[in-house]
Amino acid sequence: MSFVEVLDKGYVRLVNHMGSDLTVVNAARVSYAKESSELNEKDIRLIRFLAREGHTSPFRHVILQYEIYAPLMVARQWWKYVIGASHAEGTGDSLEAWNESSRRYITEEPVFYVPGPDEWRSKPENSKQGSGEVLSAETGGQLTKELIDYIEAGVQKYEAALQAGVCAEQARLFLPAYGMYVRWYWTASLQSVCHFLSQRLEHDAQKEIQSYAKAILELSKPLYPASIHELIEQTKSDSE
Repeated sequence: MSFVEVLDKGYVRLVNHMGSDLTVVNAARVSYAKESSELNEKDIRLIRFLAREGHTSPFRHVILQYEIYAPLMVARQWWKYVIGASHAEGTGDSLEAWNESSRRYITEEPVFYVPGPDEWRSKPENSKQGSGEVLSAETGGQLTKELIDYIEAGVQKYEAALQAGVCAEQARLFLPAYGMYVRWYWTASLQSVCHFLSQRLEHDAQKEIQSYAKAILELSKPLYPASIHELIEQTKSDSE
């Protein structure tokens, strides 16, 4: 599997990857001029030890590349992991890269995330969470309609500006921003991917980005089952 649909129109696609659980093991064992040819239980115990003790550099020898299509509000949350990766405690140099499509150069038809009537959430009772229970279908239906009307008005003004000769980089100011889908390539080490997963799979993560984290996990775990399991489990243990 290399493609998972997310939300109403989004997706995550695994473009490329390098290495395996064995790569992690051999990167760790090179200090002793040793190498494994096939992953065994002893190797898995070594991966568990590396994750538990915070010896993370071997996990950075594994690289994954994804294409992601998501609302801007998700992209901007995700971007924090790129700009903060080399400064976060225990992550070190995460070997990350991010390239995003730009409406300065493209004028393809804008696409927007529109929650369905049963997907609007209430304010949270706990300020540490982003949202609460699902609102009534009646309220949700009205909100969906209002959002669609708002988007259509913005798109009409955007297209009118283009037809009037306005450059694309300024005409985009008329587009409602946070729900607009953007496309980007994210290339990251396995350590960095697991750092993202450990935080965005949590129950209090925003539901939309949580859905993308689940897609990343679904695409990645079959490739690196031992490493991903140990890195995520260790992060959970550290937070308890």
